[in-house]
Amino acid sequence: MLVKTYGCAVYGINAIKVTVEVNMGIGINFFMVGLPDSAVKESQQRIDAALKNNGYKIPGKTITVNMAPADIKKEGSAYDLTIAIGILAASGQMLSHKAGDYIIMGELALDGELRPIKGVLPIAIKAQEEGFKGIILPFANAREAAVVNGLEVYGVENIKQVIDFFNDAIALNKVSIDIEEEFLCKLTQAEYDFSEVKGQENIKRALEIAAAGGHNVILIGPPGAGKTMLSKRLPSILPPLTMQEALETTKIQSVAGKMGKNTGLVTQRPFRNPHHTISDVALVGGGSNPQPGEISLAHNGVLFLDELPEFKRTALEVMRQPLEDRVVTIARAKFSVEYPASFMLVASMNPCPCGFYNHPEKDCVCSSGVVQKYLNKISGPLLDRIDIHIEVTPVPFSELSKSKPSEKSSDIRERVIRAREVQQARYVGREGIYCNAQMRSKDLQKICVLDEAGNALLKTAMERLGLSARAYDRILKVARTIADMDTSENILPIHVAEAIQYRSLDRDNWAG
Repeated sequence: MLVKTYGCAVYGINAIKVTVEVNMGIGINFFMVGLPDSAVKESQQRIDAALKNNGYKIPGKTITVNMAPADIKKEGSAYDLTIAIGILAASGQMLSHKAGDYIIMGELALDGELRPIKGVLPIAIKAQEEGFKGIILPFANAREAAVVNGLEVYGVENIKQVIDFFNDAIALNKVSIDIEEEFLCKLTQAEYDFSEVKGQENIKRALEIAAAGGHNVILIGPPGAGKTMLSKRLPSILPPLTMQEALETTKIQSVAGKMGKNTGLVTQRPFRNPHHTISDVALVGGGSNPQPGEISLAHNGVLFLDELPEFKRTALEVMRQPLEDRVVTIARAKFSVEYPASFMLVASMNPCPCGFYNHPEKDCVCSSGVVQKYLNKISGPLLDRIDIHIEVTPVPFSELSKSKPSEKSSDIRERVIRAREVQQARYVGREGIYCNAQMRSKDLQKICVLDEAGNALLKTAMERLGLSARAYDRILKVARTIADMDTSENILPIHVAEAIQYRSLDRDNWAG
């Protein structure tokens, strides 16, 4: 007897339907074809033990399991339940009339318990697109799949429940969530708040501008000045995720297996903080079975690189293309996958190896030329993609001892949201451009027009401060954001003057 059950393979952040065909023949043997990897092949032992421990068995016949399309590699243990149900139905131990109506996936424990799997949201979206009635999967993944409307989602604890469901012995409870309620109730929650930071008003202002325009930013200062503390609070002032952004972010987290148990929708902007020993592949994604890297896990959020010069240069250089295109393509001989990578880069660094160059009180002990050599670890092309450079100085005791709380993140966020709304109206209908940081060079002539006084100021600054040519476009973009925050249609000289302050590393002889 031939029976078909259905699962899905996840490639990138999309899923492909997999048809599992199980055929019973004369003799005793077990064949599994259709490019299964080792984890899929080992499912025979897991299925055998799980069925025996629940009063069923793999029949003593020739069993052929074909996973179609046969030219796509099937990886992982998520097909255990799909294959087990196919074997039971083909051997007559279970009714098969409803099996074809559902996507069935889950990893089996030896006692028949179902363990959670990766990539559930893309699988549920594919099930809806293919017209399946519903999806059956481990209970821990059910809320994630329930995000998709128009799909019956059944979360089960063990294989016995699935068998009884198909035998019409029990009715499974549908899992459903109120997406709007879940999305809105967690939207404004933040672990850190700017009200906890004493002093550093100029740095807060720079980060507010960065959040308002989506600009990449680098903080340069001595140890203990508050670079990491300030950076961790940046997500608290970013605009809330839209529903579309939340779905995109959830898909990536799901594929990477970063979703917590019984989690439905990611509603907070990601904040990723990889260690400086990270490899190139871990940062941008890849591997034999391509997985999203840190830059994709930070999609729609913040990627924080602490102690930037300590990262391997090769790891930093592979970020250049994703920073520009906001997508990373991982190519292999037979296929390629794309992961979105639209993130804000926030980096921090000491000004020199000892950390005290330009310190107001402590002397730098680095020898001549060492400071410049340290800064040269960051390449010009990467620095070119960072709009705001800001020097962080230590907080004086008079500021630390103040009992008056600082401005709350919620108040700063309101100003950021208003500035973003101005930009969204400006770039409506422009695909791929949602904020000033994404503006293309050809747009500068139309959107970032300076008056005569502004032009003169910028010319003088570039000549006197020795600003590089690459600083020109960045200053205009940042000045446009500052003008948007002031609800000014035109870029005024005061906006240009403030933007010029945020190009510390472009000044000639900054490092002596």
